[in-house]
Amino acid sequence: MKALAALGAALALLVGCAGDENGSAEPRRDAVTVLAVGDIARCDNENDDATARLVAAEPSATVLVLGDLAYDQGLNEEFDSCYDPPWGQFKDRTRPAPGNHEYAYFQKDAAAYFDYFGESAGQWGLGYYSFDIGRWHVVALNSNCDAERLGGCWPGSPQERWLREDLAANTRLCTLAFWHHPRFSAGATHGSDPATDPFWRLLYDAGADLVLNGHDHNYQRFAPQTPDGGPDADRGIREFVVGTGGASLREVGEALPTTEEQSAESFGVLRLTLYDGGYDWEFVPVEGEEFTDRGSGRCH
Repeated sequence: MKALAALGAALALLVGCAGDENGSAEPRRDAVTVLAVGDIARCDNENDDATARLVAAEPSATVLVLGDLAYDQGLNEEFDSCYDPPWGQFKDRTRPAPGNHEYAYFQKDAAAYFDYFGESAGQWGLGYYSFDIGRWHVVALNSNCDAERLGGCWPGSPQERWLREDLAANTRLCTLAFWHHPRFSAGATHGSDPATDPFWRLLYDAGADLVLNGHDHNYQRFAPQTPDGGPDADRGIREFVVGTGGASLREVGEALPTTEEQSAESFGVLRLTLYDGGYDWEFVPVEGEEFTDRGSGRCH
């Protein structure tokens, strides 16, 4: 019996099993790697160069950028001079979401953002779209709800109706959504944004698993939660705030009831391994910094 048990353990190692947060095993079938971060490029520092080196080290990973990509005003020259030198090398594998700095000042329609990313950013002027990767469905949303072309985020708005239809047509077990402004955040600068509540309610009802945001310049991980911010281990959505792309780091305030981890210590990126039925996460800090966070979870 001991020999059989040892053989079983060896086979489990060979097929590559991932433990979830409760310590059980989940085979990593059809695994893909995603790197995600927002709040990235400024011309007056080199932090974005450091985070770009993390992305360059994983040439097969899909890159999700979570808004506020070219400071301060999202102008063409800022994309060309600040964002493109360190991060443009990943453009062909990047899927973006726009932040408020893409709409700042004279860029009320985020023209430079849409011109820079082209078809990868979805329909020009709207900025929401979806795609499949591995065994997962991924949805990019535009949380700049007051943008004139967008038409709002409220129930019945064009984007909300599109999201409802997209989720209804999805046949994948696992779903990830990303946008800029976090529905839940303990960030001392911005905090939670209720404008994206309709997104959360649709995603929750559809059984979505992960939401990624930026905006607050720090790292936060939440337990799976309801649209009202209550814990829900069975059907809740786990949110990550990853505003650590290089622009600056800003203080995290008092933890929310569902906060599991938070830090404003390190620039870095969130590395996700998405596989059939589950996911692993790891916050990867830039060289010379130490904070990290890792774990695993299962899809609903």
